[in-house]
Amino acid sequence: MATLTPPQAAPKWTHTPEEVIRLTKEALAKYSIIEDSVAALTPAECTFESVFLALALAKAKRFCVTEPLSFYQNVSPSAELRDASTEAESLVREFEVGSSMRIDIFRALQAAEKNIKDSGRVLSPEEQRLIDKMLLDGSRNGLALSDAEREKLTALKTELAQACIDFKKNCNEEKGSITFTPEELKGVPQEFISGYTKRTEGDKEVYVVTFKMSDFGPVNRFAENPETRRIMYEAFEDRLAVNEPVLSKVLDCRREIAELLGYRTWADYATEIKMVKTAKGVKQFLADLEDKLRPIGLKERRALLELKKKEHEEKGFPFDGELYIWDSSYYDLKFIESNLNLDSMLLKEHFPVAHVVPTILDIYQDLLQVRFVEIQGETWHLEVQQYALWEKDAKDESDFLGYCYIDLYPREGKFPGAAVWPLLPGYEKEDGSRNYPVAAIVANLAKPNALKPALMTHHDVKTLFHEMGHIFHELLSRTRFARFHGTTVAGDFMEAPSQMLEEWCYEPKVLTLMSSHYQTKKPLDAEFIGKLLKARYANVGLFNLRQIAYSQFDLEAHMFEGPGGDYTQLWTDICQSIGLLRYDKAHPGQCGLHHIIGDYNVGLYGYMYSQVYAADMYATVFKEDPLDPARGRRYREKILLPGSSKDEMDMLRDFLGREPNSEAFVKQLFGA
Repeated sequence: MATLTPPQAAPKWTHTPEEVIRLTKEALAKYSIIEDSVAALTPAECTFESVFLALALAKAKRFCVTEPLSFYQNVSPSAELRDASTEAESLVREFEVGSSMRIDIFRALQAAEKNIKDSGRVLSPEEQRLIDKMLLDGSRNGLALSDAEREKLTALKTELAQACIDFKKNCNEEKGSITFTPEELKGVPQEFISGYTKRTEGDKEVYVVTFKMSDFGPVNRFAENPETRRIMYEAFEDRLAVNEPVLSKVLDCRREIAELLGYRTWADYATEIKMVKTAKGVKQFLADLEDKLRPIGLKERRALLELKKKEHEEKGFPFDGELYIWDSSYYDLKFIESNLNLDSMLLKEHFPVAHVVPTILDIYQDLLQVRFVEIQGETWHLEVQQYALWEKDAKDESDFLGYCYIDLYPREGKFPGAAVWPLLPGYEKEDGSRNYPVAAIVANLAKPNALKPALMTHHDVKTLFHEMGHIFHELLSRTRFARFHGTTVAGDFMEAPSQMLEEWCYEPKVLTLMSSHYQTKKPLDAEFIGKLLKARYANVGLFNLRQIAYSQFDLEAHMFEGPGGDYTQLWTDICQSIGLLRYDKAHPGQCGLHHIIGDYNVGLYGYMYSQVYAADMYATVFKEDPLDPARGRRYREKILLPGSSKDEMDMLRDFLGREPNSEAFVKQLFGA
């Protein structure tokens, strides 16, 4: 196994800024040549091979060059390389706008479809799906509009693409911080404080707290002084105020584009190609969930308020009868510790990164019958781990599956959250050989400090397990066309496979495997695991109402039929009314919500919508034995392998053996 050589070299990660721009321009020029050749065909020359296949292969080749180059902006330690990468993405997005508006290409697609039908040629299901999707793209791109309307649409798309790039760049390049004295940080464990930079301001010693989650989170959860938490939270919400006009530009462009294309709102346009189908469907889904959860959330809010009142009386803090947004994490933790006797810091000590990460890889390897082989090759940073993925009993290079990268720790200029980037798609090349997929997981876990090694919260563990699910969706998909590879499924189904896999993080035998106290090496005992399982449903109403609030903002912001209003006030009003937590004043928290800039626009509801399918898949197939390789094989073949080459509902029926339903989701939601 160790002696096998992958049939495809890993990507290069030593580009200079100049190379990033040059290679991007070259890739776009090569693709343009293919487009021009397709456009020059006579109607009689338009066939599946000369049009659909030629464009599909050319786009896949282009992606293989441009996607890794655009990725640098999210991870490179070099500001110059990040800037070049951002510029490269601007070039790509501008090119794609022009490409999407080529009426000559659309006419070639229409001619090819007609010729295929007239010839009586029988296509494979994936070939037919490619034709259907490419023609749908054309109509959704406005190619049926007049010349003047298409010109206006092109300008709007270009403006939108640049605004989205600016928004993301501001998020990645954010370097803000705030300082607190040791007294103001009372309650924050020393292991976190020791990781903060210390400096002197006047005659005071202060600690510098950045807005990275590894810094912000501990203050938000542990600081006893409510004023410290308020200052921290409000500064966090304000950290990307620079994005207020940028987000307004994005939303206004989308509104105008939707109107030009004949849709009432952008939300109607965006949901047309998702499982939910309509904005009205999203609105109803969220409203029904809110109705079910609101009574639970109000009850939980009363319990947290009682905790707050008692603590404020004991410590002499003023109490005004309100539960503020900056109180939520703090009293949620207090509730769990007092009612369930669950020590969150002791729990964290059982999840050292050095143990959890390889154990997660082992669990997935055994479940899906694959093997990771670590490679000491090129990466964009010294901390990044690189792996080749093979079939478990690989005998030759045909058992190679792809490459993945794992980048776990925060640094300046890095994407601030946790996500997976598809870097190269898998597809069948002209000669019948495979182009193998490459994907990267990017996270921001707390680094080791002088007192302890790098440790993970249970939430971190669950997040990593989730994101590794996306990695396997990318690496174990096998489609003919790159368009259908991996996580290209409908936006409100995309999260379902990874959400299903989060359930492993609540299975006692899996928790035993993943835990190992950093000093004693002992796993979590049965009593501790029992407390953790109960804590899963603590304040579940408030938690899910918060998710609904984010989704509702995403929906409403995209449903304005005229020039947009005050999105900061809309954000604050929705978070207060649905989330049941008070704000002191309006803050632009929506300006850090990077999801709504990319493919997740009008898609945040999808996290809860896909949870319906995730819960059903787990309860039906895996609950009885979540580590069974036979069930893993079934999941791999029926959900991961097809990518989006099949309809999502058809894949679900095939996997479940019946129509999906919401019974497991309802039970899970209410802790039944």
